[in-house]
Amino acid sequence: MEFRAKRLFALFVLMAISGCAFLSPVPANSTSTPSVAETLTNSPPPTAVIVSTATQTPEVAPSGKIVFTCQVSGVQHQDQICIINADGTGFGQLTWDNNSEHYYPSLSPDGMSIVYSANPTGVYEIYEMDLQGNSRQLTHGLGTLTSPEISPDGKSIVFTVGDGLVNSIWVMDRDGSRPRMVCSPGWDPTWSPDGKQILFASRDIQNTIQLFIVNLDGTGLRQVTRMASLRGRSDWSPDGRWAVTYAGESWGRELFIVPLNGSEPSQLTPSGGNGQGPGISPDGLWVAFTAYYNDLGDDDGCEIYLIRTDGTRLTRLTQNNYCDYQPRWGP
Repeated sequence: MEFRAKRLFALFVLMAISGCAFLSPVPANSTSTPSVAETLTNSPPPTAVIVSTATQTPEVAPSGKIVFTCQVSGVQHQDQICIINADGTGFGQLTWDNNSEHYYPSLSPDGMSIVYSANPTGVYEIYEMDLQGNSRQLTHGLGTLTSPEISPDGKSIVFTVGDGLVNSIWVMDRDGSRPRMVCSPGWDPTWSPDGKQILFASRDIQNTIQLFIVNLDGTGLRQVTRMASLRGRSDWSPDGRWAVTYAGESWGRELFIVPLNGSEPSQLTPSGGNGQGPGISPDGLWVAFTAYYNDLGDDDGCEIYLIRTDGTRLTRLTQNNYCDYQPRWGP
């Protein structure tokens, strides 16, 4: 997925550093790697395959649904949205328009619909679709729109607006009405569990990408990370105490647990998989993410993996001859 990440980042590259990313730096956080190497297998069965069996906690099987971007045709400009149960069953394709790219899917809090970004008119807009495939366009002409996510109460949608120069965090009502900017610059937003705050990526005064939190009305901005090579995509834990994100150089990225009380982040994923784009399960016990453990270095080798939030039970969820990425978890 490296080439896709580069393409999207280039689309939204920041040419100005201003507004809500001007903060005093927080104390530097160091990162750590797991002390026990994980053993991977190269022969997955049709459903999810556990590729790491060591565990120190009682086993709770993953549940719910995961929606993700799937390159079923093998062609990037025909990327679609797919869905799968967290146990590896129930795979389905939700979008079918080969004249459009479909990105950044996210499930609603009740699990009955998804929001996503697509460009059938040449410009990325936000759409909502039920799980039967009925969709409707929610936005019109605000800019290049990506990374939508429905609020915990189901009433609002947060998303990124890009104008070719600067990315901004916006919120609108669930039906697409009353769009308004919350903070700029910023991208890849996600809601706090109570729906009162937004976690997002932006640049700090040293011009490095970091995570920030802001109140829904644009006040109370604070920087919560000081990490090297942080990328942006993150998710907020159901208990509100931590987030998961990813960082690292090209083909060397890993997932990190980031406590939101100022404590140091810790590496979650075993090294060597180029992990990206995390999404936390509704019960807070698992993380879905994109990785290349079985095909490192192959642009088309990205699959969806799961891992316990204690770093155990690394599980390969998808097994395709095309790229699966940008997972988001729902009930």
